[in-house]
Amino acid sequence: MNRQLQYLQPYPFERLAALKDGISPAEKSAIALSIGEPKHTPPDFVLKKLADNLDRIAAYPKTKGNDKLREVIARWLEKRFTLPQDSINPENQVLPLNGTREGLFAFVQACISAGDNAGVIMPNPFYQIYEGATYLAGATPHFVNCTAESNYLPDFDRVTEQQWRDCKLLIICTPGNPTGAVMSMADMQKLIKLADQYDFVIASDECYSEIYFDEAAPPPGLLEACAQMGRTDYKRCVVFHSLSKRSNLPGLRSGFVAGDRAIIQPFLQYRTYHGCAMAEPTQIASTLAWQDEQHVIENRALYQRKFRQVLEELDGCLDVSMPDAAFYLWPKLPEDDEAFCQKLFAEQNITALPGQYLSREANGINPGQNHARLALVATEAECLEAARRIKSFIQQHYG
Repeated sequence: MNRQLQYLQPYPFERLAALKDGISPAEKSAIALSIGEPKHTPPDFVLKKLADNLDRIAAYPKTKGNDKLREVIARWLEKRFTLPQDSINPENQVLPLNGTREGLFAFVQACISAGDNAGVIMPNPFYQIYEGATYLAGATPHFVNCTAESNYLPDFDRVTEQQWRDCKLLIICTPGNPTGAVMSMADMQKLIKLADQYDFVIASDECYSEIYFDEAAPPPGLLEACAQMGRTDYKRCVVFHSLSKRSNLPGLRSGFVAGDRAIIQPFLQYRTYHGCAMAEPTQIASTLAWQDEQHVIENRALYQRKFRQVLEELDGCLDVSMPDAAFYLWPKLPEDDEAFCQKLFAEQNITALPGQYLSREANGINPGQNHARLALVATEAECLEAARRIKSFIQQHYG
């Protein structure tokens, strides 16, 4: 077996299950705020398109994806991130993925050469795939803390000269999971200059980019930062996007990677061996989803309403604020996060994820400690009921 497997830590939800083991929760309806699985209704027209094309499952799909899907994705990127017209070539700058999780894991393997003592820089807390993919590629993760002092963005000033020199891949997540923090255009452009200086690739996980709270101010993206610098070849930069959050289609397993053709083309070659082609019915349904914005606007409106109601209920009792984007709250807790989440489950039948499960110790701290991730993905009524129970719980224990 791969010796690197020994470095993999239990997945956060495995640790959460152990934390809850043996506890009989209060006799109240269960409300799960722990997992970032969208629960809003998927768009009917996408599901119908999928069903209408199930006969296409009889043929092998192309790893590269069909021409129409790549064309639609390229034009969506240009419109959404105000990129120059035709600056994304669907022929060699776009690849469909079976969700960003699969794509990010594979991308790390393709980026790292065996035996070159590579470093992969990533935010802390982080999406666990970043760390696992890094270890299994034989590389070393370097964690960059996201704390209140840095507005919950990675504090790249703490990265050492040697870590930059060792870096082969920088992973950023904007909007962030679990913090919801959005990187500024200026910050991304600083990283692009560092990539030029130290010769590394930037992979931007932007799967939450379409869930935000001000329709006039969508989160910027890495390719947008490139374009504003005049880098319309998007050199050293790739972005990952998904229909899971944007369109409430997590089970469709549909996303894409796009950017620098000098990176995308060898990654395509890797994927032809990887055996990860997206099924043709999924490609056809995905094409329709990327072409429609109305269902995305309506989806955002649901989140906007839930966040307003929940934060109004929690005002004054919990140290929490509106995130820049995404569908998580990242409150600072009045005690240890494991103890808080365990008692909350036992007494209120609410499942929350301890923040330390999403982080590693770096620079002497675990930045997730004494935080919890609350995913507002349940129904509006359930989220509001959860907020009321949390308020009652806090008043009872912390007064």
